[in-house]
Amino acid sequence: MAQDLIPVILSGGAGTRLWPLSREGYPKQLLPLVTQKTMLQETALRLRGLPDLAKPIVVTNEAHRFLVAEQLREIDVELQALLLEPKGRNTAPAAAVAALLAVASDAQARILILPADHVIEDTAKFQLAVTSGLALVDEGRLVTFGVVPTSPETGYGYIRKGGEAGVAGPVEEFVEKPDLASAMRYLSSDDYLWNSGMFLFAAADYLAELGKFAPQMLASCKRSLAGAETDLDFTRLDADAFLACPADSIDYAVMEKTDRASVVPLDAGWSDVGSWASLHDALDNDEHNNAVYGDTIIEDCTNCYVYAGHRLVATVGLRDHVVIETKDAVLVVPKNRAQDVKAVVARLKEQNRYETELGRQVFRPWGSYDSIDHGDGFQVKRLIINPGAKLSLQMHRHRAEHWVVVRGTARVTRGEEVFDLQENESTFIPIGTKHRIENPGDEPVHIIEVQSGSYLGEDDIVRFEDTYGRKGRTD
Repeated sequence: MAQDLIPVILSGGAGTRLWPLSREGYPKQLLPLVTQKTMLQETALRLRGLPDLAKPIVVTNEAHRFLVAEQLREIDVELQALLLEPKGRNTAPAAAVAALLAVASDAQARILILPADHVIEDTAKFQLAVTSGLALVDEGRLVTFGVVPTSPETGYGYIRKGGEAGVAGPVEEFVEKPDLASAMRYLSSDDYLWNSGMFLFAAADYLAELGKFAPQMLASCKRSLAGAETDLDFTRLDADAFLACPADSIDYAVMEKTDRASVVPLDAGWSDVGSWASLHDALDNDEHNNAVYGDTIIEDCTNCYVYAGHRLVATVGLRDHVVIETKDAVLVVPKNRAQDVKAVVARLKEQNRYETELGRQVFRPWGSYDSIDHGDGFQVKRLIINPGAKLSLQMHRHRAEHWVVVRGTARVTRGEEVFDLQENESTFIPIGTKHRIENPGDEPVHIIEVQSGSYLGEDDIVRFEDTYGRKGRTD
């Protein structure tokens, strides 16, 4: 009898090397960077058609939980579980809690570990590689996927493979990111593959090896899952137990130590989209190797990526550059310095700037808000409330709010009153008054909100009721 293949999608990364488009609060896996669908959605969709496929397990964090759930709902993916990490502990613990959950329902379950932020152009070749790996898993092997290199890449780790060239074989060695001379030598050899960070094994085999090489990690993961709490459709891991878990990758914790590791070559147009330069390479380019998005005018430019998110962006005479425009930030960087964007993010964090965590538009389970303008004692936002959604019943101690409906019909709770506001109608919410906005219709409602008061921070929220389980929280 064939055993279930359970995809485990890891969606906890921050993706700061793609700043300013990717932020900690809205990272690259949740963005439509290459196609019209987000990278998370593409990861889930390329699984369809694999044999004995079970419902996926997704591991993410508190901040992204509603975004992840909504994006998968949009493509009709039903989850086995959505596990919430209190804080990232790298890939080995994330895979461990998913494996523990898998064996609880099927002792023979096989799990396919996939980061949510990779590009794979050829789904058929990817699925063929997974099918090849399943045969090895049935022999008790722990499988990783090694990407056939196409360039002397110094930003990836490598795997040295034993056995015949071009087919699956034992892992001889994991190699750290090399210098250019070593990378060129690896490229000319049939023995070296890029380390993709994707894995396939029987859940029980992974847990056995983890218990052998990292027993403290396994024990912490068991405690975190045993103490987990269900919150709506989420499984919130026990924070104390999980935070006591050592942080380590699957490679370091298990694969470099086990004698059961095999690698399957993968030649399917793979990229981890780890920088603006690698994203440019993954896109369709014009005859001058330029890729553009949005309202752009490019004149005499070559090998550039120009992204206009919200206004016209014009470039003249650029070579090998990336230009990214968002509502609140602009980045201009040579492609060969794209990896150094992380230094900009580090400086922003040193200055306690909000731009590392959030963009101007902030997403909530009911929709989103966009901070249009602010000044001393006031702030203006544009709220978008999704059909059927509603904000929490709440109040503010330090600010009043004036709402103007500009699209749709909003149902408003103000104190003891409940009434509907049509387009071009408004209402006022005094300081300390309980209030709520609902969207009873089937189209998004747009509201301009003008806040005024002595303090306008997002933590000035007292929640009394909330459909999304956030009572007492500020997110």
